[in-house]
Amino acid sequence: MLNCPFKGAVYKDSPYKQLFFSIDDMSLVRLNIKGISYSQTQNGAYALILNEVDGNRKLPIVIGAFEAQSIAIALEKEIRPPRPLTHDLFKNFSDRFSIVIKQVIIHKLVDGVFYSSIICEQNKIEEIIDARTSDAIALALRFNAPIFTYKTILDKAGIYLKFSSASEPESEEDKSIEVKEIVQKKEEKPADKFNFSNIPMGELQIMLEKAVIEEDYEKAARIRDEIDKRK
Repeated sequence: MLNCPFKGAVYKDSPYKQLFFSIDDMSLVRLNIKGISYSQTQNGAYALILNEVDGNRKLPIVIGAFEAQSIAIALEKEIRPPRPLTHDLFKNFSDRFSIVIKQVIIHKLVDGVFYSSIICEQNKIEEIIDARTSDAIALALRFNAPIFTYKTILDKAGIYLKFSSASEPESEEDKSIEVKEIVQKKEEKPADKFNFSNIPMGELQIMLEKAVIEEDYEKAARIRDEIDKRK
């Protein structure tokens, strides 16, 4: 866990300062990418799984097929598209004009939607740019920039999964195989749409626990969002 960089004088007069929490809540948790899961409830959608670096909580975020492919390509170094994708073009543009992405911060969660900011630097001048979380992460991978979120967001939306001695987290090799499948579009799973609005809260809690055990993070994220709306 790190202290929030926005306490510095660089951000004191930033027009984006209202996006962030109070000083007491400005604790940042670093995240890495655990993998990308196929959507069980919506064709063309995926769940991006972020994992806290010093813990076992997961932060699933539903993203589209294009963003999933772009993130997968950045993770799988051996796969190179014949022409630059949108995020590759942004990287080439930034390199040409000496713009560097320093870090990405997932700073807000409203009605199941995550909001992110990209911290950029050019000529030693830092700027904050608003971005969709999927785009911000796709760019962070291309710049080797760290990804953070606030502890309050992880406390609210993180899914805790405790591994036993007989059940270890998936290996990097397993993640690589999954990434290749996403890029090459070898598998499509049928839609299994759910309407959680009429399901009692107690049953939702049971469904959430089951989805986590089965590692269906996209479904877990949607159930979590429905539970959050009712609180």
